[in-house]
Amino acid sequence: MSDATAGTSPSGRVRVLVYSSNAATRAQVRSAVGTRPDPALGDIEYVDIATAAVVIEHMDAGDVALAILDGESSPVGGLGLAKQLKDEILDCPPVLVLIGRPDDAWLAEWSRAEAAVPHPLDPIRLGRAVVDLLKQRSVRVGARVSRSR
Repeated sequence: MSDATAGTSPSGRVRVLVYSSNAATRAQVRSAVGTRPDPALGDIEYVDIATAAVVIEHMDAGDVALAILDGESSPVGGLGLAKQLKDEILDCPPVLVLIGRPDDAWLAEWSRAEAAVPHPLDPIRLGRAVVDLLKQRSVRVGARVSRSR
Protein backbone atom coordinates (compact mmCIF):
# COMPACT_ATOMS: atom_id res chain seq x y z
CA MET A 1 0.00 0.00 0.00
CA SER A 2 1.47 3.38 -0.96
CA ASP A 3 1.78 6.27 1.48
CA ALA A 4 -0.90 8.14 -0.43
CA THR A 5 -3.48 5.38 0.03
CA ALA A 6 -2.52 4.19 3.54
CA GLY A 7 -5.57 4.29 5.78
CA THR A 8 -7.98 4.71 2.88
CA SER A 9 -10.60 2.14 1.90
CA PRO A 10 -11.03 1.03 -1.73
CA SER A 11 -13.99 3.43 -1.92
CA GLY A 12 -11.71 6.33 -0.97
CA ARG A 13 -13.06 6.76 2.55
CA VAL A 14 -10.76 7.37 5.52
CA ARG A 15 -10.55 4.22 7.63
CA VAL A 16 -10.82 4.68 11.42
CA LEU A 17 -10.36 1.70 13.72
CA VAL A 18 -12.45 1.68 16.90
CA TYR A 19 -11.36 -0.82 19.55
CA SER A 20 -13.36 -1.62 22.66
CA SER A 21 -14.46 -4.84 24.31
CA ASN A 22 -17.77 -3.02 24.87
CA ALA A 23 -20.00 -2.83 21.77
CA ALA A 24 -21.90 0.11 23.29
CA THR A 25 -18.68 2.12 23.57
CA ARG A 26 -17.84 1.42 19.93
CA ALA A 27 -21.33 2.55 18.91
CA GLN A 28 -21.03 5.67 21.05
CA VAL A 29 -17.75 6.61 19.31
CA ARG A 30 -19.24 6.12 15.84
CA SER A 31 -22.33 8.12 16.77
CA ALA A 32 -20.36 10.95 18.39
CA VAL A 33 -17.95 11.42 15.47
CA GLY A 34 -20.28 10.53 12.61
CA THR A 35 -19.28 9.64 9.07
CA ARG A 36 -18.29 13.15 7.92
CA PRO A 37 -17.01 15.23 10.84
CA ASP A 38 -15.20 17.65 8.49
CA PRO A 39 -15.87 18.21 4.78
CA ALA A 40 -12.14 18.48 4.04
CA LEU A 41 -11.56 14.91 5.23
CA GLY A 42 -14.22 13.13 3.24
CA ASP A 43 -16.22 10.23 4.61
CA ILE A 44 -15.08 7.96 7.42
CA GLU A 45 -15.34 4.18 7.25
CA TYR A 46 -15.25 2.58 10.69
CA VAL A 47 -13.61 -0.74 11.49
CA ASP A 48 -15.17 -2.04 14.72
CA ILE A 49 -12.89 -4.36 16.68
CA ALA A 50 -13.42 -6.13 20.00
CA THR A 51 -10.07 -7.94 20.40
CA ALA A 52 -6.47 -6.75 20.61
CA ALA A 53 -5.21 -9.42 18.21
CA VAL A 54 -7.42 -8.11 15.40
CA VAL A 55 -6.32 -4.52 16.13
CA ILE A 56 -2.70 -5.60 15.66
CA GLU A 57 -3.56 -7.34 12.37
CA HIS A 58 -5.18 -4.19 10.95
CA MET A 59 -2.43 -1.90 12.19
CA ASP A 60 0.28 -4.19 10.79
CA ALA A 61 -1.51 -4.21 7.43
CA GLY A 62 -1.32 -0.41 7.28
CA ASP A 63 -4.96 0.01 6.29
CA VAL A 64 -5.91 2.38 9.13
CA ALA A 65 -5.64 6.18 9.20
CA LEU A 66 -6.47 6.54 12.91
CA ALA A 67 -6.96 4.14 15.80
CA ILE A 68 -9.33 4.94 18.67
CA LEU A 69 -8.58 2.60 21.58
CA ASP A 70 -10.67 2.24 24.73
CA GLY A 71 -8.44 2.31 27.79
CA GLU A 72 -11.22 0.62 29.77
CA SER A 73 -11.31 -2.49 27.54
CA SER A 74 -10.64 -5.88 28.98
CA PRO A 75 -8.76 -8.15 29.03
CA VAL A 76 -6.39 -5.94 26.98
CA GLY A 77 -6.70 -2.24 27.72
CA GLY A 78 -6.30 0.38 25.04
CA LEU A 79 -3.48 2.20 26.84
CA GLY A 80 -1.17 -0.80 26.91
CA LEU A 81 -2.18 -1.67 23.36
CA ALA A 82 -1.38 1.88 22.21
CA LYS A 83 2.09 1.63 23.78
CA GLN A 84 2.68 -1.72 22.08
CA LEU A 85 1.61 -0.36 18.68
CA LYS A 86 3.80 2.75 19.01
CA ASP A 87 6.78 0.62 20.08
CA GLU A 88 6.40 -2.01 17.36
CA ILE A 89 5.02 -0.33 14.21
CA LEU A 90 7.23 1.96 12.17
CA ASP A 91 5.22 5.03 11.09
CA CYS A 92 2.32 3.96 13.31
CA PRO A 93 -0.88 5.85 12.49
CA PRO A 94 -2.11 8.30 15.11
CA VAL A 95 -3.76 6.83 18.18
CA LEU A 96 -6.49 8.39 20.31
CA VAL A 97 -7.16 6.71 23.65
CA LEU A 98 -10.37 6.86 25.63
CA ILE A 99 -9.42 7.20 29.29
CA GLY A 100 -11.47 6.43 32.38
CA ARG A 101 -11.12 9.91 33.88
CA PRO A 102 -9.26 13.15 33.18
CA ASP A 103 -6.67 12.31 35.87
CA ASP A 104 -5.54 9.37 33.71
CA ALA A 105 -4.01 11.75 31.14
CA TRP A 106 -0.52 10.77 32.36
CA LEU A 107 -1.26 7.19 31.29
CA ALA A 108 -2.19 8.42 27.82
CA GLU A 109 1.17 10.22 27.64
CA TRP A 110 2.95 7.04 28.74
CA SER A 111 1.13 5.10 26.00
CA ARG A 112 2.48 7.58 23.39
CA ALA A 113 -1.04 8.22 22.09
CA GLU A 114 -1.37 11.51 20.23
CA ALA A 115 -4.65 12.39 21.99
CA ALA A 116 -6.87 11.33 24.87
CA VAL A 117 -10.54 11.88 25.58
CA PRO A 118 -12.06 10.91 28.96
CA HIS A 119 -15.23 8.95 29.63
CA PRO A 120 -18.03 9.92 29.58
CA LEU A 121 -17.45 10.82 25.96
CA ASP A 122 -18.17 14.38 24.92
CA PRO A 123 -19.13 14.26 21.20
CA ILE A 124 -17.71 17.73 20.51
CA ARG A 125 -14.37 17.01 22.18
CA LEU A 126 -14.09 13.57 20.59
CA GLY A 127 -15.05 14.87 17.14
CA ARG A 128 -12.53 17.72 17.36
CA ALA A 129 -9.74 15.33 18.42
CA VAL A 130 -10.52 12.92 15.55
CA VAL A 131 -10.59 15.74 12.96
CA ASP A 132 -7.33 17.24 14.28
CA LEU A 133 -5.52 13.89 14.17
CA LEU A 134 -6.78 13.02 10.69
CA LYS A 135 -5.77 16.44 9.35
CA GLN A 136 -2.30 16.11 10.91
CA ARG A 137 -2.02 12.64 9.37
CA SER A 138 -2.93 13.90 5.90
CA VAL A 139 -0.24 16.61 6.14
CA ARG A 140 2.38 14.00 7.18
CA VAL A 141 1.35 11.58 4.42
CA GLY A 142 1.42 14.38 1.84
CA ALA A 143 4.93 15.37 2.93
CA ARG A 144 6.16 11.75 2.66
CA VAL A 145 4.65 11.36 -0.82
CA SER A 146 6.22 14.58 -2.12
CA ARG A 147 9.65 13.59 -0.74
CA SER A 148 9.48 10.19 -2.42
CA ARG A 149 8.92 11.66 -5.88
